[in-house]
Amino acid sequence: MAEQEHKKLANPILIPLFDALRGDRVVVRPYREEDAQALQEGVEESREYIRPWLPFSYQHQNVEESLIWINEQRAQWILRKNMNCGIFEIATGRFLGGAGLMVRNWDIPYLEIGYWLRTSVEGKGYMSEAVRLLTNYALEELGAKRVEIRCDELNTRSANVARRLGYIQEALLHNNFLTPDGRVRNTLIFAITTAE
Repeated sequence: MAEQEHKKLANPILIPLFDALRGDRVVVRPYREEDAQALQEGVEESREYIRPWLPFSYQHQNVEESLIWINEQRAQWILRKNMNCGIFEIATGRFLGGAGLMVRNWDIPYLEIGYWLRTSVEGKGYMSEAVRLLTNYALEELGAKRVEIRCDELNTRSANVARRLGYIQEALLHNNFLTPDGRVRNTLIFAITTAE
């Protein structure tokens, strides 16, 4: 059994992934080409807020850039390297933001969750629900032994999502991250781990 499990992980392209994760108010699903305009509009609305934390804040200047990015993410999804998704409100279908599972090591498995939310929907619990869905999927379906969230030390909203969901702060890395505007910053590392 252990040998079969190792073979499965040695070929991550064959690992089945979800079509969508549904919560009470949000659905988390892989990006589709038709999401390009909503993605570009969401980034445009939130650009100034996310700029200090996320390098992609300088991207998505037009719908074509968002479409290119989506297709790059779809390729990463197929290769099981990064599984970036859009977060959509179930009631309206509105694009709320993005979240994804980034592969750190399939052999463990060890994954990282990253996320952002458009500014007009902050403070409503959408991100906590989306990250909970991804966390549960990583632990229960992918058998992750470690799920990690990293964020800038000053990004209190992001850190609070991790804390709310039971992630434990393991570290504060000093001077390890260069922001898009060239400032050196500190990074908080949160994790949920499972027993060996």
